[in-house]
Amino acid sequence: MSTTDCGCGCGGAPAFPAAFVRPRFFAGQLLTEDDLTLLTDYVAGKDRLHNRMLSGPGVVCGLEVSCDSCAGGTVLVHPGHALDCCGNDIVLSCKEKVDVQALVRELRVSSPGVECGDPCDDDQRHFGLFVRYEESMVGPVAPFATEEPCPSPGCVPSRAEEGFRFVVKCDPTDDHRYNPATKLLARIGDKDAYEHVRLLAARLEHHLDPMAVAGGSSTRPITFEKDDAVRYHDNLALLKAAGDTPQPPEARQQTEYVRALASAVARYDTYDEAGQRELRSQYEELGAIDGAREVLGAACDRLAGTDAEEVWPEPAHRQLALALLAEVKSRVVTPDPDAPIERRLLAQGTPVNNVLEAEFRADLVRLREWLLGRLDRVAGVADCRLHDDVRKVAVPQPLPIPEPDQMQRLGVADLGLLTDAAGKLTTYVRRFVTDAACSTLNPPCTDCADNDVLLAHLELDGCDVVRVCSATREQVLPGGSAYGEWLPKLYQLRHFAEQICCQPIPVYRPPSVPAGGPIPRPYVPRLLEDWRSRGPLERMWELLVTPAPGETVPKPVREQVYTVPAEVTDSLQEMNALRGQVSDLVATVEALRGQLDTARRQVSQVRDELPERLSDRLSELENAPEAEAADAEAAEDEEQAVKPKPPPRRGRSSPARGGGTARKPRSGETS
Repeated sequence: MSTTDCGCGCGGAPAFPAAFVRPRFFAGQLLTEDDLTLLTDYVAGKDRLHNRMLSGPGVVCGLEVSCDSCAGGTVLVHPGHALDCCGNDIVLSCKEKVDVQALVRELRVSSPGVECGDPCDDDQRHFGLFVRYEESMVGPVAPFATEEPCPSPGCVPSRAEEGFRFVVKCDPTDDHRYNPATKLLARIGDKDAYEHVRLLAARLEHHLDPMAVAGGSSTRPITFEKDDAVRYHDNLALLKAAGDTPQPPEARQQTEYVRALASAVARYDTYDEAGQRELRSQYEELGAIDGAREVLGAACDRLAGTDAEEVWPEPAHRQLALALLAEVKSRVVTPDPDAPIERRLLAQGTPVNNVLEAEFRADLVRLREWLLGRLDRVAGVADCRLHDDVRKVAVPQPLPIPEPDQMQRLGVADLGLLTDAAGKLTTYVRRFVTDAACSTLNPPCTDCADNDVLLAHLELDGCDVVRVCSATREQVLPGGSAYGEWLPKLYQLRHFAEQICCQPIPVYRPPSVPAGGPIPRPYVPRLLEDWRSRGPLERMWELLVTPAPGETVPKPVREQVYTVPAEVTDSLQEMNALRGQVSDLVATVEALRGQLDTARRQVSQVRDELPERLSDRLSELENAPEAEAADAEAAEDEEQAVKPKPPPRRGRSSPARGGGTARKPRSGETS
């Protein structure tokens, strides 16, 4: 067993103890405080080691952070369990109210110059709320007298109470999760430099087989088959229909048309006269191959007038395109029987001119230097022979980049050396990257430089907490039925959560309207079609609610159903019917009231429009019933005066004496 401590971990203790020592008891042993302390240290150390290495730091369950019901700078932390980086258990058994304002002030005092801004200014500030493991010595006891030369004075704590405290820090960006890309980039080096190497290696890989074929059999034709005839016919038609001044996208597409058509024509040119006659008899389109050469020449001239840097921003592709146009112009438009290697490279769609050959030589030097540089810097390479293999590669002598020259031709020896070096170095690049990628499958041990556990991200406006987000904190997955089914979905859910959970709150902003003229607005597409979006929120929702193969079906939501007696139901139906009738009556009365108001307005309008004399006549007509009644009463009185009066009846008083009953009022009279 090794007894060497290496490295420092949690609180000055070794990250990996040399050996775990536990006490061994026997009969007659004199037990001291060292033996009992060793026992507790052994048990606690093993538990913390398992927590640290098997579970890792983070929240196990609970510890949700929510806004306080009272507005201000406080939040609520709910009960839960967490593990810190050293494996200590942090248990919160009751809900705690945390004063974020006080913690922010403490941060400003304890860490002067921290770049979080003033905690109580007008700008919004972002912090992280952490929980930290702490121990306190409690239970003081006065020890008995011993024979120790230096006894402990006074009382000595007899208990170590595990606890915690909340702290606030600047909003963190890193955590303890292992990202394989970190280790991969540590081996690969600068990402941009590797991307350039990868691009150069890919360009060489595309030319490897064609260069091997062209250099090994420079006198044999390249097969012309039915697919070549189809490519010949289709691309010839596309080039004939092409415009005169192509834009960059059209120029790139037309360059590909030129490459495809030139490949078919170059294949035809690799045959001798007898073979070409047989091809013309088999494919009628080849009878007008001279016309195809003219179309190729016109297309090359048209593309030569474009800006190559604008059409091909990537230099590696740009040189391929320039080499293609130069080779087609000098080898295919005007057949060149003295360049068999170049013609066979064109027939396979991979042209190489003198400029591209010089670039290939320089690329091989770059690949070799990059590989040797990375292998010298990276430790722990699993491919033990890779360094020696790279060092032994014979790279062709690099040449300065020349001007395009159609008289320069490839030699078989130079092409063979170029092909051999390119085949080896591109393979070695793949071996190195494969070794680096495979090494990422072994995650490193946890670094305990920071022992606080993140609970939530806080957003403050002044001194008030305005938002709490806990979706992207570290979460421990201890396994078991409660967590096991999350594992297939965990990484996708975390990816979507990082896009939507802790982002700024979206705010609706009306579209900008120009100062004058019509307002430009886009047409709303798919108004009557499915409106389902495929954003992160919708994909996260589908991932959550859609059971994966073998996943437990979500538990149904059980809602309590209340049963209403039939008598109550019938009474409610009658009441609803009466309510409907009352509503109809109210509507009828309102309609009549509206008609009456309309009639009154019409009468008032007519009265205002009549002349003044008609107004008097109207008044007379209105009072006519009263005048006629008065005239009728006067005539009746005269008639009664002429007729003799009948004798009074017995038992009744005469009107003159005032004892008779009053006359019933006639129509138009008042009572």
